[in-house]
Amino acid sequence: MRTHRTTPAIAIVAALSLVLAACGSDDGSEAGQQQGAPVTNGAAGLADGVALPTIVVTTNILGDVVQAVVGDAAEVITIMPVGADPHDFQASAQEVVAMNAADALIVNGADFEEGLLDVIDAAGDEGVPTFNAIDAVDTIEFGEGGHEGHSDDEEHSDDEEHSDDEEHSDDEEHSDDEEHSDDEEHSDDEEHSDDEEHSDDEEHSDDEEHSDDEEHSDDEEHSDDEHDEHDEHDDHSGADPHFFTDPMRMAAAVEALVAFLQDEVTFADPAAVSASAAAYVAELVALDGEVAALVASMLEERRVLVTNHEVFGYFADRYGFEVVGAVIPSGSTTDGVSAGELAELAEKIVEEGVPAIFADASSSDDLIEALAAEVGYVIVVELYSESLGEPGGDGATYVEMIRTNATRMSSALA
Repeated sequence: MRTHRTTPAIAIVAALSLVLAACGSDDGSEAGQQQGAPVTNGAAGLADGVALPTIVVTTNILGDVVQAVVGDAAEVITIMPVGADPHDFQASAQEVVAMNAADALIVNGADFEEGLLDVIDAAGDEGVPTFNAIDAVDTIEFGEGGHEGHSDDEEHSDDEEHSDDEEHSDDEEHSDDEEHSDDEEHSDDEEHSDDEEHSDDEEHSDDEEHSDDEEHSDDEEHSDDEHDEHDEHDDHSGADPHFFTDPMRMAAAVEALVAFLQDEVTFADPAAVSASAAAYVAELVALDGEVAALVASMLEERRVLVTNHEVFGYFADRYGFEVVGAVIPSGSTTDGVSAGELAELAEKIVEEGVPAIFADASSSDDLIEALAAEVGYVIVVELYSESLGEPGGDGATYVEMIRTNATRMSSALA
């Protein structure tokens, strides 16, 4: 397997016009602004004089996985370098060209690559076969992983039963009122004079106009409230894209990936690719056993997670952790948090007796350090969440990333 190398970076204004829309980095971090040539596996692009197929991958996590699967059977180009934040990374002109010229494009999916969405769509429109890894796994919604509480189905059922009783009662009362009203109205109509009817009409008109004004005002206020609430939770719903924190879901993605590649890409030795994929899946299964053993050594009440943002839901779902909260209550690092939300989370940490909180290696740790200062006693531990670590380090590959995270969690929460 060839190691990755980075070719010299380029920074040209044309890249901004080719990337139609992207999320900008609020903190101006170097990873969020980094643009340049894509990272390749160093292959010369030829095997026995025949050009190798080119597979382009958006994230460096998936890039490492794809490289492990195909080995030297293809040239693997990874768009995001180590340390890049996938939520605000923007492609350079050269990277856009590479994506549009690929024999296959591998993406995380579920809007994970926020700054590349238009480029990914454009590549698909150009006919580039695209594999969305998230489509190959059982997904969870944001906030589901590791949370305990009332069942939505039970609450929904109670609400429906309560509503049915109320509606039935309302219908009966309404029917009685209508019958009674019809008799009274008939009598009143015969007794009322034309002058009285005219007066009633004027009063009714005034009442209707007043009522309409009040209803219109109420509707506007209600609409504004709903809009504000929708904006506040815009990024807090839908499928959680961070499936890769669970190695068994990654194994499922690999199995779907190799089937996709065998259908879409012409390999010189397809059987070798299938064998390589099977060996890698076996490695992921063994990794899952390692993580499970580490977790089993922990006290159950210590299996709690507070993270920089909502990124470890699948890990919690797989290994039985409770997600107490996240500094940024969203799946994207580009969102913000209020001082009130931070204070509320600090109180919850104290109530739960959480001994450690976890920062993202590829994101700013300013907010999580502020949270630690607010609590006063917790330690901050760095995890690899959305990017691999530097080559040669303890998070340089996907397998090492998962192993390192589990080891650091078990040590910090012991």
